[in-house]
Amino acid sequence: MRMDEDKIRAEIIETGNPKNKAARIIIEAKPSLVFSILSNPKRHQDIDGSATITSNISGPDELILGSKFGMQMHYVIDYRILNTVVEYKKNELIAWRHLGRWRWRYELVDLGNGSTQVTETFDSSCAPGIAKIWLYLRKAYPWTQIAVVKTLVRLKAVAESQ
Repeated sequence: MRMDEDKIRAEIIETGNPKNKAARIIIEAKPSLVFSILSNPKRHQDIDGSATITSNISGPDELILGSKFGMQMHYVIDYRILNTVVEYKKNELIAWRHLGRWRWRYELVDLGNGSTQVTETFDSSCAPGIAKIWLYLRKAYPWTQIAVVKTLVRLKAVAESQ
């Protein structure tokens, strides 16, 4: 990580839905480089702003639509989670979900000058009712907003250091 990482900020985006949390950041790297980090599950621990990923346990080196990948996680307890890529457009969009059905979506926009605008959205609109109740009781929404921002800051630091 860069020494000045604590000075970098991602912009919080108001989604109009309290169950969806989003932010965006400009990264001084081409979309193909940023996407290569996002689409490699072995890199997710490097950019994880939630600090819950402890290791990658399964999956390909490059995710595509339908790819499955597993992570060892820790939030209060250790657990494993299996994710599936449910949205995909190379160098532009990737999103995955797990059993709870909420999604982590990354949208990349080529700014044409070697820079990329990245928007990350945590989207729980597809989650079943019981999962939404669990997220609410866990107070996940405010925590997730912070994690989204931190992930984008870490993604920027990783991409710009390559």
